[in-house]
Amino acid sequence: MSPHADVDTLDRPYAPPSFYVTDEHEHAEGATLLGFWLYLMSDSLIFGVLFATFGVLVHRYAAGPSPRDVFELPLLGLNTAILLFSSIMYGLAMVEVEKQRRGLALFWLGVTGLFGLSFISVELYEFHGMIMDGAGPTRSAFLSAFFTLVSTHGTHVTFGIIWLVTLMVQLRIHGFTEANHRRLMCLGMFWHFLDVVWIGVFTVVYLIGVLTS
Repeated sequence: MSPHADVDTLDRPYAPPSFYVTDEHEHAEGATLLGFWLYLMSDSLIFGVLFATFGVLVHRYAAGPSPRDVFELPLLGLNTAILLFSSIMYGLAMVEVEKQRRGLALFWLGVTGLFGLSFISVELYEFHGMIMDGAGPTRSAFLSAFFTLVSTHGTHVTFGIIWLVTLMVQLRIHGFTEANHRRLMCLGMFWHFLDVVWIGVFTVVYLIGVLTS
């Protein structure tokens, strides 16, 4: 090895090894939205399987309670309205995002989160009442399918609320960046998707379940 090479090496400032990329790279918004659409399609398959399972087991009561015995349609109608109104609130938030009005955007996002929490609270109240009345998920195949389907949707809503709070913090700190706009668009798609799934749950599980039991 040349002695000049050793001198050059000694003269260079020490640079610690880098084990990660420090330069941020851009994400194409179209690619992100396409990937999220693919995720929603896979989620639709999961809910499709759960709906199909419920359809097969809906009349397997095992001498236990039927949908007519355990479902309170007025309360469930109220809960449906709460979730639908949360989507309207999210739409208002996105209007303010497009107008670059951060305060109002955060306000409507907060209202959306409160509606989501109200929805989950009513759902937990329903589950608690059913379990206390002896209609828990292990009572019959019908109740197992019901709890699995409805709680899966509720879990999605819960994670949506966590995502919403995270984005509110990001929006508060960093403002209307391109990344935040992209994330809010994806969350909006997710939230509206959950609305569509819940309409299916309310119609198939609750309304048709009560009418055919």
